[in-house]
Amino acid sequence: GKRFKRSSNLQEHRRIHSGERPFRCPRCAKSFKTPYELQRHALTHCAEKPFKCADCGKDFPTSNALLLHQRQHCDDKPHVCGVCGKKFTYGHSLKVHERVHTGDRPFICPLCGKGFKQSNALSSHERVHTGERPFVCKTCGKAFKQSSYLVIHERAHTGERPYKCEVCGKAFARPSLLLQHHRVHSQER
Repeated sequence: GKRFKRSSNLQEHRRIHSGERPFRCPRCAKSFKTPYELQRHALTHCAEKPFKCADCGKDFPTSNALLLHQRQHCDDKPHVCGVCGKKFTYGHSLKVHERVHTGDRPFICPLCGKGFKQSNALSSHERVHTGERPFVCKTCGKAFKQSSYLVIHERAHTGERPYKCEVCGKAFARPSLLLQHHRVHSQER
């Protein structure tokens, strides 16, 4: 096993395996394993984001957050999967990816025993048991178990349709609707 000089470091490490996220954001109810992660997340709520990515235009609250983001745009992906050859910018991303090949599911739900490849998937699953819906639409107040469901829902208010058909140009709010639409064109042939 891994050794730690401080008991607090051991506690943090144990949360990797348990999926426990005791540090909750008071603004959006998202939870984190460490106070540092919560502090870093809190910056996303800052109105001021003076650091802009030159490649995609996304804004960031700190220069460090911008630097981390910019690594996604560069071709430097030194972490390579030994099984399929897929390349990753971060070692952690490779580690998570490797579970696709090994089938390893180290994050176990204490209530039903179901295993997950990532701790955030466990956190999301636990809401099935608790009924918690921490992601709330600011426009209508509807609440969701997952942030991705909220993002899709908000498109009903904004009219955003980011998934565009290459054949006819029709756009959709969800990728599943675009996929369903593609069948129309495949039946035409």
